[in-house]
Amino acid sequence: MISECTISTSINIKEPRWDQGTFVGRAKHFFTVTDPRNILLSNEQLEKARQIILDYKKGVVTAGLTEDELWRAKYVFDSAFHPDTGEKMLLIGRMSAQVPMNMTITGCMMTFYRTTPAVLFWQWINQSFNAIVNYTNRSGDAPITVNQLGTAYVSATTGAVATALGLNALAKHVSPLIGRFVPFAAVAAANCINIPLMRQRELKHGIPITDENDNRLGESSKAAQQAITQVVVSRILMASPGMAIPPFLMNSLEKKAFLKRFPWMSAPIQVGLVGFCLVFATPLCCALFPQKSSMAVSRLEAELQEKIRASHPGVETVYFNKGL
Repeated sequence: MISECTISTSINIKEPRWDQGTFVGRAKHFFTVTDPRNILLSNEQLEKARQIILDYKKGVVTAGLTEDELWRAKYVFDSAFHPDTGEKMLLIGRMSAQVPMNMTITGCMMTFYRTTPAVLFWQWINQSFNAIVNYTNRSGDAPITVNQLGTAYVSATTGAVATALGLNALAKHVSPLIGRFVPFAAVAAANCINIPLMRQRELKHGIPITDENDNRLGESSKAAQQAITQVVVSRILMASPGMAIPPFLMNSLEKKAFLKRFPWMSAPIQVGLVGFCLVFATPLCCALFPQKSSMAVSRLEAELQEKIRASHPGVETVYFNKGL
C-alpha cells in the first residue's frame, strides 16, 4: 500500500535549510555541504537524490517522503551536481572532497618541506588540486576559459613555489619550528594570486547585484572586489588551524622516542592532525561571511549609484553571491 506524502510542495529548497543571517545557521549549512561522507555515495544513491529533487521542483512528491529526507536529498544533490549546468561534478573537485584531499596534500606539504624537489612537487600538487576545485565549481554565468584557468594555475604555482623556496632559505638561519610554517606562508601567497586571477572576469566586468527581493540592478566591480576579498580571507583562515597547530605538536613529538624509532609515522600523524583541524575549519571558515553578501549603494561605482537611485530610489543596500 502506497503511503500518503507527508510534506507539502511549498518548501523552498533553492535556499539553505538554516537561517543564513546567523553564523550558527551558516555553519550548520556548510557542515552539511562539506560532509566527507558524501563522496562515498554510489551513483545509484546520487541518482535517487537527483530524481527526488527534480520531481519536487515540478511539484511531484515521492510517496512517503519526509521533510528530513527531502533536505537530505537536496544536500546530496547539491554535493554532486553543478548548480548551473546540472552536470555531475568531478569527484575530487566537490566540496565534500575538500577535507580528505586537503588533509592529505597539506599534511604531506608540512612533512616534506625541507628539500627543493619536495617543495616543488607538493606545491604543484596543491595548486593542481586548487585548479580542479575552481574549474569544478565555476559559475555558469561567468565560465572560466582555458586561458584564465592556465594563467591562474601557472601564476599561483609559481608564487607558491617562489614563496616557499625563498622562506626556506631564510628559515635555515632560524629555529626549525619557524621553518615548519613555510608551507602555510606559501599557501596564503598562492590564494592571494590564484583566486583574483581565476575570477578576473568578475573584477573587470562586475558581478550581478540585486535588491532584497532578488531583482537584478546591474553588475558591479566594487561588489566583486568585496566578494573576492572575503573568499581569499576565508581560504587563508581555513588553512590556518591545520597548518599552524600541527607544527607545534610535531615539533614536540619528533623529540620523543616513538618517532625517533618509527620516523615513517611522521607523515600519517601529521595528515591525521591536519584532517582533524580541517573537519572543523573548512565549514566554520566558509561560514564567516554570508553567501549572499551585502553592500551599501553609496559604496558602488558612481554611475551605478545614479542608475539605482533613478530606477529604485528606495534601495540603500544591494546583495550579491560572494562565491566560495
